[in-house]
Amino acid sequence: MEENVRAGRCVVAVDGPSGSGKSTVSRRLAVGIGARYLDTGAMYRAITWAVLRSGVDLTDTASVAKVAGEVDLHIGTHPQGYAVSVDGVGVDADIRGPEVTGAVSAVAAVPAVRELLVARQREMIANAGRMVVEGRDIGSVVAPDADLKVFLTASEAARAARRSAEDAADVAATAADLARRDRLDSTRKVNPLAQAPDAVVLDTTELGIDEVVARLRDLLTERGVA
Repeated sequence: MEENVRAGRCVVAVDGPSGSGKSTVSRRLAVGIGARYLDTGAMYRAITWAVLRSGVDLTDTASVAKVAGEVDLHIGTHPQGYAVSVDGVGVDADIRGPEVTGAVSAVAAVPAVRELLVARQREMIANAGRMVVEGRDIGSVVAPDADLKVFLTASEAARAARRSAEDAADVAATAADLARRDRLDSTRKVNPLAQAPDAVVLDTTELGIDEVVARLRDLLTERGVA
């Protein structure tokens, strides 16, 4: 990836609820502008996988934080082929399963876990120079000085349809799960899902991925950091 990363700092913060298109848009944008890509949600999912494997009670925040602090988490930043591992074990598929999906909001709400991962994310951003970072608190907490902050959204129906297609799951069940996660992530006490005051809001309900990426590249060009 090194030879594909362009010179000059450029940090793009992409936030929004599940199913809004964050991952696909962020990866394609990173490729287009010669930047690295960081999926912060995958980091929380990897910690959740480790917590579940350890067998600790999800409501025991001290034990959850202990697991998070002891695991060796590695996440790649290549937009066309990144990998996630915990203690040397590849977990790319496992962290997308229903067990992790059902528990990740609870683990992500633990203050010590967020503090640990936010520090790690900031370090990775600083070292990368050019990076597209996606998550739920990037523009508001992780990278408040990002060159471009975007909040992607879409109708509940569109988000459920997209996610159910990805997971080959029932649309109604997917919609209910997305609503549950949005409620938990938006109401947690520490670093909730939130739109940064200076973020550009983009509704992707009627837009294709290429259209969204093109709009973001136009915004970066206007800022002189594309």
